[in-house]
Amino acid sequence: MATPSIPNNYTLSTTCFGDRLGKIEDQVFAGAAMGFRHFELGLSPAPVTMDGLCESRSETESTLVSMVAGCRDKRTGDMVIWKLASEDEGERERALNSMRRHLRLAEAWQCPRIIVRGTRIGDRDLGDRSDELEARVLREGLGEDGVDSPIAKEIQAMAKEVHAKGQRQLEHLCRGLHTLSKEMPELTFCIEPGKHLDDLLNIEAMGWLLDDLPSLMYWHDVGRVQMRECQGLPAQGDWLDRFGNRMAGIHLHDATATKNELPIGLGEVDFKLVAEYTPKGAAHVLEIEASHGRAEILSSVQALINLGF
Repeated sequence: MATPSIPNNYTLSTTCFGDRLGKIEDQVFAGAAMGFRHFELGLSPAPVTMDGLCESRSETESTLVSMVAGCRDKRTGDMVIWKLASEDEGERERALNSMRRHLRLAEAWQCPRIIVRGTRIGDRDLGDRSDELEARVLREGLGEDGVDSPIAKEIQAMAKEVHAKGQRQLEHLCRGLHTLSKEMPELTFCIEPGKHLDDLLNIEAMGWLLDDLPSLMYWHDVGRVQMRECQGLPAQGDWLDRFGNRMAGIHLHDATATKNELPIGLGEVDFKLVAEYTPKGAAHVLEIEASHGRAEILSSVQALINLGF
């Protein structure tokens, strides 16, 4: 078990707290008590009070490493950030303005990296089928046939359909990110694969974005990519081999075919492989589902150390 009072070099995502702590200062102090001195502002099920951030950072000598961009549309519950790729000009403009608010906050909080996580395709039929498939995977699993099971074949077919139908939206996303990076050149924009089956950012689309926008960086998500691999989509090693040289950071959590954000060691991720590809200068962000507590976070830190991170 990692000693709580000894600082470690990992970054803790505030996602790990869920709705247990509603104030950022409480999250920073709780993380510091576990040995963390670096934090990521992650997504939360409820807004977090940001009062006391500067004071708690100063008192614990902590830094903000990154922030996951996103707030939910009050009407639909969807992430506004997904609309950067919308085919509706008004939705794209609202998404840009939402991002601009996040960027101004990041600048004020001295947070250098902005993570844009995935973008769902705007096709309603594909979205509904994606939700249905995800629910079926959770209920039924993939069975003994794994990547060759009927449900995995449906997932693979859907990925191809999303790729074929998403070209126009990818162009909108590229233009939106270009606009924002020009407006805020002092911030580093990082693009990360999303968690839904209708995510536009498959491995080929990610390559196009990074080729078109030289200032854009890649952010790897170990657990979400592992889920895709288990379902017959490109493997962990494929993503790391292609984009490791552009990696600004990595979200570390374990995963199976049906569940991610698990404590390290409870899933199927080959962390020794991941460690080989991860640049030493990349931010190592622990992102464990909030149902797990202090003990699982600390055991994950020790597991990562033992595995070469």
